[in-house]
Amino acid sequence: MGEFEVIQRYFANSGRHRSDTLLGVGDDGAVLQLRDGYDLVVTTDTMVAGTHFFPDVDPRALGHKLVAVNISDLAAMGAEPAWLSLAMTLPKVDDEWIKAFAAAFSETADYYNCQLVGGDTTRGPLTLSVVAKGQVPRGKMLSRSGAKVGDYVYVTGTLGDAALGLRLCQGQVEVSKKHSAHILQRFHYPTARVALGQALRTTASSAMDLSDGLYSDIQHLLRRSQVGVSLDIDKLPLSQALRDSCDHTTAIALALSGGEDYELLFTVPENKRGTLDVLLSPYGVPVTCIGRITGVAGKLELKAGNQPFAYEHHGFEHFV
Repeated sequence: MGEFEVIQRYFANSGRHRSDTLLGVGDDGAVLQLRDGYDLVVTTDTMVAGTHFFPDVDPRALGHKLVAVNISDLAAMGAEPAWLSLAMTLPKVDDEWIKAFAAAFSETADYYNCQLVGGDTTRGPLTLSVVAKGQVPRGKMLSRSGAKVGDYVYVTGTLGDAALGLRLCQGQVEVSKKHSAHILQRFHYPTARVALGQALRTTASSAMDLSDGLYSDIQHLLRRSQVGVSLDIDKLPLSQALRDSCDHTTAIALALSGGEDYELLFTVPENKRGTLDVLLSPYGVPVTCIGRITGVAGKLELKAGNQPFAYEHHGFEHFV
């Protein structure tokens, strides 16, 4: 099967058909119609075999994750997902592998109301890149640069589960049958908090998604906002599965630096905290306050209760 046959057979109608896609797969470029009063949000992510995923990973899990991690970036900016472009570098044409990957990619894109509108296919080491595009009402985007001194810091969901899932896949830990399905689900099939991100447009002062670990990721927000932060590790949201599967020290390390959470981290001014619970209650996603923004730019302070907490681990970073 050649490049164009692969595209036509598996990707020509991937995801949901959108009326604002004037031209999609099949032309030299896509033509997309942006709604009046909206801005375009664009994000790009690349996943490389052996670096971001195991070469023998279930292609359905990979298809899901590739879409979800890119949509998570749009969610962090309060955007409505709309279009995806996919560039695939494949070592060979494996019909069954591509069929399973493409099916999961399309199902996940459809779930988030996205349409695949273009991309490229080449030969080489297995590498997958997605450009995700979304729309946000003009002037309503969330960014990493809006946090102010005194704002409260929140995270959605729980932290550390996906990192434990990675260790389980690597054979580094044992997890009870009771919890293994949850842990592996969190690692292989992350959920982008799209609706919640859009709800935060009127409340959050800044936001980002967590991909490389809380400890590492939040420092990007501190740099962009020129603020510091004090985090209480006793308030980190840890699932029962994580608590039952490892000791407390390991659980905290996974929550701080494990990565792959794809939860939202956001800040809220004190005068808007009262409306937060009411605003987010329809979404059924737990939200936890884990700290507060401080005035010393770039300073990340960890504490356990009222005591300083020493920590030397860091999140994932390429080229280090």
